Amino acid sequence: MIDKALDFICKQLNTYLLTKLEPAPQDDIAIILSNVSQLNETQPNSGGEVNDPQNAFLSLINVEEDRISKSPENFVRSVEGGVIYKNPKIFLNLYILFAVNLSSYSESLKRLSFIIQFFQYQNVFTPLNYPSIPKGTDQLIVDLVTLSYQDLNNLWGILGSRYLPSVMYKVRMININEDFAYGDAGLIQKITINDKSLQQ
Repeated sequence: MIDKALDFICKQLNTYLLTKLEPAPQDDIAIILSNVSQLNETQPNSGGEVNDPQNAFLSLINVEEDRISKSPENFVRSVEGGVIYKNPKIFLNLYILFAVNLSSYSESLKRLSFIIQFFQYQNVFTPLNYPSIPKGTDQLIVDLVTLSYQDLNNLWGILGSRYLPSVMYKVRMININEDFAYGDAGLIQKITINDKSLQQ
């Protein structure tokens, strides 16, 4: 589900960027889903050449459980009227980073501005307005995350890369749900007490 959600966001953003950028990027790709930490890695069999593609990138930075949205109940009612025992859905928050690596610094800033502009215009995605949203997703909510200088330094230090014009967002309401039940039972219709002390 994580890969499908990020691929969906990437495609929607790419469609938007292609209407804004002039001239259009090569191969009509304005942003790609890729691990930004691998930008400066040496390519195999390249004689030490460094991998430094010119593009904008969407990378997953962190995964966090949203405990507030998690249901405390480990059962659901079946269509037949019984009870199916299964663990509740897990809701996740995904922290994603958009980083732009273009030869022109001004063009990098322009593309970053359009990325921010897109999520200012559209930060909630539902099946009603986006039928291509991953199946089983009720909605995706994308919020801007502001990092302090210290957090920014730590982030790029972990990524092992030089700083690039970038912005971070938090994607909410990603759910993970395995369609597996570990038991079922009928509804409780009657409770009988057989304690003899209550009958005296």
